[in-house]
Amino acid sequence: MTNVDPSVAPTKTTCPYCGVGCGVIATPDGKGGATIAGDPEHPANFGRLCSKGSALGETLGLGERLLHPMIRCSNGKFEEVAWTDALDHVANRLQHIIAKYGPDSVGFYLSGQLLTEDYYVANKLMKGFIGTANVDTNSRLCMSSSVAGHRRAFGSDTVPGCYEDLDQADLLVLVGSNAAWCHPVLFQRMIANKQQRGARIVVIDPRQTETSGDADLFLGLKPGTDTALFSGLLTYLADSGALDHSYIDEHTSGFAEGLAKARSIAGSVAATALATGLAETDVATFFQMFAKTPRVVTLYSQGVNQSAQGTDKVNAIINCHLATGRIGKPGASPFSLTGQPNAMGGREVGGLANQLAAHMSFTPPDIDRVRRFWKAPHIATHEGLKAVQMFQAIGRGEIKALWVMGTNPAVSLPNADAVRAAMRKLDLLVISENVQSNDSINSGAHVLLPAHAWGEKSGTVTNSERRISRQRAFLTPPGQAKPDWWIMSEVAERLGYGAAFAYHSAADIFREHAELSAFENGGSRDFDIGAMASVADDEFDLMPPFMWPMPKGGSEAAPRFFAEGRYYTSDRKGHFIAPDVPMLRGAISEARPLRLNTGRIRDQWHTMTRTGLSPRLGQHLPEPYVEIHPADAAQADVVDGGYARLATDLGQCILKVVVSERQQRGMLFAPIHWSQENSASGRVGALVAPFTDPFSGQPENKATPVAIESVTFGQRGFVLSRRLMSFPKDVGWSRVAVTGGYGYLIASNLDVAAWRTFLSPQGEAGHIAEYEDAAHGVYRAAQFSGDRLEACVFIGPAKDIPSWDAVKTAFAAETISDEQRRLLLSGKSADGVANDGPVVCACFGVGRNAICGAIAEGSRTAAEIGAKLKAGTNCGSCIPELKRLIAQTGVAQPMEASAAS
Repeated sequence: MTNVDPSVAPTKTTCPYCGVGCGVIATPDGKGGATIAGDPEHPANFGRLCSKGSALGETLGLGERLLHPMIRCSNGKFEEVAWTDALDHVANRLQHIIAKYGPDSVGFYLSGQLLTEDYYVANKLMKGFIGTANVDTNSRLCMSSSVAGHRRAFGSDTVPGCYEDLDQADLLVLVGSNAAWCHPVLFQRMIANKQQRGARIVVIDPRQTETSGDADLFLGLKPGTDTALFSGLLTYLADSGALDHSYIDEHTSGFAEGLAKARSIAGSVAATALATGLAETDVATFFQMFAKTPRVVTLYSQGVNQSAQGTDKVNAIINCHLATGRIGKPGASPFSLTGQPNAMGGREVGGLANQLAAHMSFTPPDIDRVRRFWKAPHIATHEGLKAVQMFQAIGRGEIKALWVMGTNPAVSLPNADAVRAAMRKLDLLVISENVQSNDSINSGAHVLLPAHAWGEKSGTVTNSERRISRQRAFLTPPGQAKPDWWIMSEVAERLGYGAAFAYHSAADIFREHAELSAFENGGSRDFDIGAMASVADDEFDLMPPFMWPMPKGGSEAAPRFFAEGRYYTSDRKGHFIAPDVPMLRGAISEARPLRLNTGRIRDQWHTMTRTGLSPRLGQHLPEPYVEIHPADAAQADVVDGGYARLATDLGQCILKVVVSERQQRGMLFAPIHWSQENSASGRVGALVAPFTDPFSGQPENKATPVAIESVTFGQRGFVLSRRLMSFPKDVGWSRVAVTGGYGYLIASNLDVAAWRTFLSPQGEAGHIAEYEDAAHGVYRAAQFSGDRLEACVFIGPAKDIPSWDAVKTAFAAETISDEQRRLLLSGKSADGVANDGPVVCACFGVGRNAICGAIAEGSRTAAEIGAKLKAGTNCGSCIPELKRLIAQTGVAQPMEASAAS
């Protein structure tokens, strides 16, 4: 079956990547694809899209899709089965395991990629009917420390501000946030504010990221010392007369205790500088800027959250806003930048193991309220296991059945090798997915259930500013793919709970979700969308984006909370929280002298199951890499462009080396996106220690003790193929999407003879042309089927890496000319195709060499480069790199760059 929709009308939907929640207009092409544009009417992005969003049309193919239910047979292979058989099998196995071991022997592991309606059904089934709260989500890995900090300070998981505050603030403080790459649409609003209103930007981060390039002040603090910095700030605000005493007195509690603890951590500018490793002048400058600027927004993201002290960091930030009354006011609030598209929607329905639906908690009144609303026969009465705890319990044999939906824990969780081993112990591992293979599926899955992908899903998501938007279907689901909520409802029926899960559409679930939010609320809970509880099906289809709260009978939602107090704590006041003295978990040593920081890169998302399909997105940073300071590189004897082995107490990886002054001494940085599916040894989750925050359960992904050593590969090159390839164990490779098939960047120590048999004839593709220079370690071969290039391998000495630009052009063509065939093994193009170098602007596919050429010809600003090449004129996430190239290049000529740069 092909993924074809007879309708080609434009459909308004929402991007499936980060928590910005950009509106998208998708226009199907009638052939299973679609053209993508930003929605100029959506208030999250006003038509802008980042590089990932603009490339969504390149990720809609069916080549990697799971299209039918599958059950693993006794021979270890999957067999296609009917939906009824798959659902019966899952229900029967769950019933058997629950009867034998009890409900707590079952776990669900969900994803911020799910729609709110899917999340709602999963939590209702587990917490209300199976009777366990062992349902958690990969959102635990990205924003749960913000949730815990909000609940401690506000009594609820409330984001007080909105995106308009980014336009209205006079000071924007970004803490642990590389927004220029990870939230580029919002970052461009901040830059516009800086340019148009003169807002100042402070960036607080151990790394000098692309975001720091636009900062008025960069604070490169020591890892783990954010709490000390903001404790010092609170002390300074008190001592310099910058407190809002009336707000503190009327609307908060615990100030004296919070201030006393802050003084004990960092009682002066000098003490703060000593604790954070910053210069006193920089600390003093930041403190003065904050104190003297009424309109300040502090934005925090993974650098704060992904920490064993993440909740304390969040509360240390919130304390400073409570103390100055800068909360819920235009241009003034603490603001959590959410990582995933529907992390907040998951929070609304109790997606975390320590929550109940509709922002309720595991207190006796809330448990009883949810029980009565759901008519739940087996309501869970206590919190479940959080993500890291859940997989540790699987490893101990306490959880026997796990259902994973839309996520890849064998890559993304810390101590990923242990996670993979634990999954293989399960009596039942069910995975609902839209890809047929990933690291988690290959970790012992018993049942695969084909779920809708973006473009086929219909429901709602909630972005970082509490705005609920529709994701709408614009493609016909392929094969037998079904909505996640339908799959779970069918299992619920087989478990005997059909009446409570008799949903016919996502709109049915949304109405119930909205009704529960208003049930016995009366203003006692922040989350209330009761006004939407009676929305008709056609109104749901046309529903415009809206912000919560939206109570019954209420007017348009107020965009901000807490300017006049009225918190959701027991005393209705905002609570100052006294943080603990900051201390990193896991000590460095002679054997592990550095600390590993992990994070995202600009053009990839999570484990690349979607973005990895886009040839455009794969050209910016095509290989897994580690970034290291020059002094540390010299000490470890690793070189820029070479390779290194990273080792922790838990695992190891081999990554390409990038030596950079922007990296702090003693720290390494490696991206999270590569897996066993797309690289030989780039799965950095296997290195990360499973230290967790005591309040949120969020793991520490930013400071694992690590060692680094050089790895030498004598050969470098590439392979292009129409089919997936496998390589010998000692060959380093990373897979990159290319037009027409798959590209592989290669590093190895094989001798030339070992590559001669690599391209074996496949059916009609029997003609192989070869070139060999064994004396110089060069081997090149191309395999043809008629006038079409089927595969090729280019291997040479590491000091002379072949470029693949011209060869990729020939590979992308349906047929190649005699002249192209004659020149192919030279790596040159018959059409004079230039070597553009690595892509800098993914939105328009502009390479580094073209940009350096424009600079050499006189372009001296990012705007001038944009006018000439369009680079940087869409999402703007490449502008920091354009500025660096301007500074570095001067009047230099265009640079030669390899495919593996």
